[in-house]
Amino acid sequence: MKECLPKQRIKTKLRLFFYLSALYAPTVPSPGPMVPPASMFGNVPGYEDTLAGGGGGYLPPPMPLHPNRDPEPAPVPQDWNIPSITEDVARERFIMYASGKCCYNNAPAKDGVITNMQAFNTYRYRLETFTESRSTEWATKPYEGELADFYTQTAPRPWEIPVTGPSLFQNHEENIKVPYTSSNKVFVCLFESQRVIFYCGCIPVCWVCNGSGKQGGDSPCNQCNQRGRENCSKCHGNGTKECETCKGKQQLLTYINLKVEWKNNVEDYVVEQNSGLEVDDLSDVTGKTLFKNAQYMLYPVYGFPDPSLSQASDRLVREHQAKYSQNSRILQQQQTIELIPITKVTYKWKGGIHVYYIYGNEHQVKAPDYPATCCCSIM
Repeated sequence: MKECLPKQRIKTKLRLFFYLSALYAPTVPSPGPMVPPASMFGNVPGYEDTLAGGGGGYLPPPMPLHPNRDPEPAPVPQDWNIPSITEDVARERFIMYASGKCCYNNAPAKDGVITNMQAFNTYRYRLETFTESRSTEWATKPYEGELADFYTQTAPRPWEIPVTGPSLFQNHEENIKVPYTSSNKVFVCLFESQRVIFYCGCIPVCWVCNGSGKQGGDSPCNQCNQRGRENCSKCHGNGTKECETCKGKQQLLTYINLKVEWKNNVEDYVVEQNSGLEVDDLSDVTGKTLFKNAQYMLYPVYGFPDPSLSQASDRLVREHQAKYSQNSRILQQQQTIELIPITKVTYKWKGGIHVYYIYGNEHQVKAPDYPATCCCSIM
């Protein structure tokens, strides 16, 4: 056999050493993306306060969007009632409800005798405050030849950057690279100039031959091609993988990232109706819109027949305007009043008295004490 040259022999020993280290070393989690040191980030005039402590906090807007516009009271309708449903509709919806339940016998819905129908007018007040918030933080990405414009001009302040928002009352988020804040930096990764990480720690032993390279005696193992180990999905058997931070570029582009968030902040108040139906059940249905008013800043609803709704409107409007004007800009507010119809139906079946509810524009049904159910199981 031809003897290896000393240099080749050293390489062979090194390969064997690293192979055995990977094969018998305990499994460790592979290193995640490295965090660039703080020295990579420069000082940007005008951003000293906003980036203090790493950034990420919401920045107060410089001034209201419409500082001279005062809210105006809106006309409130006088008719707050709508007709209740008919007995035919109540029976039809009840039969559909029972037929859709696999464990319900629909006999009570079909044969039950309706003895009473009581309508409840339930009002839901909803306040929506549409806001825009802005925050800044340092960000990095692998450098791919982009223009580094740091200090070429004065960077605009966060609220000076023009951004096109979504439609009113729609949640949305944008991330924007602040102009004149980007620079490219040499990035030193872990191990050999950090282009790659040596030994990813995920080289598994072949499950067929258990690391021997042979299968069924002296037959070569086809699963691992006699190597005794399988390829790692991250390093493909090389024991190395690309740096997750710089993606092998060895340079990073650093810049200030502006995060703009539009959010529709919604709160509801439902007038207590004493029908026996839980208020939470009403969250899935709609009602008839009786009143809607949208302005930059709202005036509470006054003169409602139920004083609790007027009080809730006054409280919520004040709370929203105080809360959301601190670290965000209020773009628009909207308040609506819906009449959610609820009909409590009492019926008699086999000598017993029972109740079900039909509510919302959708005529949704709830029967908390349905008298003919069974337990079903799938074999």
